[in-house]
Amino acid sequence: MAAVVAKPIEMPRRRFTVDEYYRMAEAGILAEDDRVELIDGEIVHMSPISSRHAAGVKRVRRLFDRRLGDRVVVSVQDPVRLGSFAEPQPDIALLHPREDLYAEAHPGPENVLLIVEVADTSIQYDRQVKVPLYARAGVPEVWLADLTGDAVEAYREPSPDGYRVVRRLRRGERIAPQALPDLEIAVDELLGPAKAPER
Repeated sequence: MAAVVAKPIEMPRRRFTVDEYYRMAEAGILAEDDRVELIDGEIVHMSPISSRHAAGVKRVRRLFDRRLGDRVVVSVQDPVRLGSFAEPQPDIALLHPREDLYAEAHPGPENVLLIVEVADTSIQYDRQVKVPLYARAGVPEVWLADLTGDAVEAYREPSPDGYRVVRRLRRGERIAPQALPDLEIAVDELLGPAKAPER
């Protein structure tokens, strides 16, 4: 007699809106220092920040601060509201400049020039979950600094089905944000010093 394989039961999920997410924080359900973000209505725990990841974020921030000055707002691990059900906290977001530095409300996709995610252990999550989320919201350009793969992936031309143009750049190559074509950056500057080969 053949064994009966039980099919997993699909339980309905409750999606939270951004407003409900903030009410949870106000009620103390979520603490201010909880490392979470709202992705497609689900509250997702963010990966712990390794020293390598933290250094990568600092490097990219310093690069943009030095090269761009007041031409943009450089936002570091701050929320970007992508609609009613998503408010991720990208590692770096270059935003249109505003006098109030977005004190009135978190920026939305229309305010974003470029998002940079620095990926160490989170590469698959960033590539498969966050990048498509940015595309659906209409974020014009995303760079994924793949520290493990020693490359930068550039995503352009967002659509509901993902980014139409994807390039993987290696050390020795250069890239400029579409919104800031005069800002040409070496991939090596984004990735930092190359790891010494193992002996």
